[in-house]
Amino acid sequence: MAANDAAALTQAAHSLKGSSGNLGAQGLSRTCARLESSGRQGVAQGLGPMIQQLRSESERAVKALLKETSAQALPKPVLDPDRALRVLIVDDDRATRIGLRQVLESDGYWIEEAVNGAQAVSVCERRMPDLVLMDAVMPVVDGFEACEYIRQLSDGGHTPVLIITALDDEQSIENAFSAGATDYIPKPLHFGVLRQRIARLLQAGQAEKHVRHLAYNDPLTGLPNRAMFTERLTELLARPMRADQVLAILFLDLDRFKMVNDTLGHDVGDMLLKAVAERISGCVRSGDMVARLGGDEFTLILENINAPEVAASVAEKICKALAEPFTFMAQEMFISTSIGISLYPQDGRDIGTLMKHADTAMFRAKEGGGSYQFYEMGMEAAVSKQLELQNDLRRALDRNELRVFYQPQADLETGAVVGMEALVRWEHPTNGMIPPSEFIPLAEEMGLIHDLGQWVLETACAQLKVWTAQGYGPLRLSVNLSGLELERHDCTKRVGEVLAETGLNPSSLELEITESTIMNHPEEVIAVLQSLKEMGVKLAIDDFGTGYSSLSYLKRFPIDLIKIDASFIRDITTDSNDRALVSGIIALAKSLNLRVIAEGVETREQKKLLTEQHCDEIQGYLLGKPVPAEVFEEEVLRVSTGVRPGKITPFRKK
Repeated sequence: MAANDAAALTQAAHSLKGSSGNLGAQGLSRTCARLESSGRQGVAQGLGPMIQQLRSESERAVKALLKETSAQALPKPVLDPDRALRVLIVDDDRATRIGLRQVLESDGYWIEEAVNGAQAVSVCERRMPDLVLMDAVMPVVDGFEACEYIRQLSDGGHTPVLIITALDDEQSIENAFSAGATDYIPKPLHFGVLRQRIARLLQAGQAEKHVRHLAYNDPLTGLPNRAMFTERLTELLARPMRADQVLAILFLDLDRFKMVNDTLGHDVGDMLLKAVAERISGCVRSGDMVARLGGDEFTLILENINAPEVAASVAEKICKALAEPFTFMAQEMFISTSIGISLYPQDGRDIGTLMKHADTAMFRAKEGGGSYQFYEMGMEAAVSKQLELQNDLRRALDRNELRVFYQPQADLETGAVVGMEALVRWEHPTNGMIPPSEFIPLAEEMGLIHDLGQWVLETACAQLKVWTAQGYGPLRLSVNLSGLELERHDCTKRVGEVLAETGLNPSSLELEITESTIMNHPEEVIAVLQSLKEMGVKLAIDDFGTGYSSLSYLKRFPIDLIKIDASFIRDITTDSNDRALVSGIIALAKSLNLRVIAEGVETREQKKLLTEQHCDEIQGYLLGKPVPAEVFEEEVLRVSTGVRPGKITPFRKK
């Protein structure tokens, strides 16, 4: 009044009118209403009589409050914030907030407070309450505008919002419902009516939330499902977006998840999916949506980001989080994910196009595994070719397109061929010979590696049995055993069945396991290897030197042979570091009474150096390339042994 500020007078009188009415101080409330009316008419001077009456009514209200508060206070109920329903009170008047808090806490609600609409929106962004009590007239952001903001949040569309205000005109009621309010109640508040109104709204809201949860959430992980994801993305694409912002869609697929279900069972697979959902959710902001589309496919919506690099950072964070081991039932499990990213609006302006492009980028990312890719023009052709290759691979076994090739292994001291490694090849009817580096990862991803590995083992064992019967030998057959095959609970049984079916002596079979596979699950692998060893099968560590073997584990593994990776042999004659590494590996193997074979030997100089370092055996192009069984018999076995059994009949498994 001293500054002749009618607007400030109106605001102050309005706030005091509402709080005094809630406290039952009707005389004070009526005086404030007259002051508010004067302020709205632009009058802030000559109001002395009204101010005097205001003071008188205030003193009466204070005396009544002091008398009330001197009575014995009821004990405050102890609430569990994780189980109690959460109510957000938004009002710029402290007395109103205190009164509402006391009433609602006594009913068992967990209370949060905000002094204006901006604070209310911030609270809802962090965690959406079960109900919002919102004053209409507040500084900074009023209740109507705040209600509109809350309705735009991912979880705010169905949260009950009750507008409480001293305004009782029809326009304010229309504004409240236009802003998205669920209901409207005027001040002065009747707390009995308010409590019943809140109880009904919460009951209806919880019932609707339960129905929506069943309809829009994945029952296993609790994440939004495809329907909610589509609904949310539709809403976001319909909104105007600033020119400096983009929206990113991330499409995630777990690599080789089918193998988890096949080897460890669906119960473990379900536990893994729930743990994956938690890790992904921990990598994004609270407002970003993480959804499970089904199976091992997840999608994310990153809204209001200012650059594609933000999406890349989130994708990288997720890849790293999922690369960490999972532990279930005292067993460690490793998995990776491939992520495709599409951006709105540059990669598409509708849901179908954005999802298709993100899916395409994800397939491209799978080529590397455990990585992410942004969509680029022209990716469809490469992905289409990959999908076609997958379909062909499914039929390759039935069409007899797979072949087993053999590469000789020789003793360095005698020069005699002592064995061979069985290597699978795919003779595609139109694309020619496809290298294992292209189709083995595909077989693992598609869940075909078990059938493929079993076929190779059966075919190679039967072939060696034929050669042994023809007088060649003794020879040792090396067959690769993938990590996924090793993880199967029936691995030992399957090997035993092949040996029994083919009649091959177990001591003639050597199974090769890569160093990285062994070290991923050392304790579990030791038990499987021990059972294979007891069967009489020989065991080798393949690609030695490329992993991270622990010496304490190495001496516990029941292995017979270490195979030095070709990458160390390639420059052994010119690189002193490689030469020192190879020398160290050989010395380590000798100290553990293990034989050593060097693969990738291509020159006589490499052979000479390995002989000087007391390597036991070699394998590589110097001895011969991998070739079909009939060529191997003609060019390797007959030449090295002088045996001429007659007609060459390579084994063909029916």
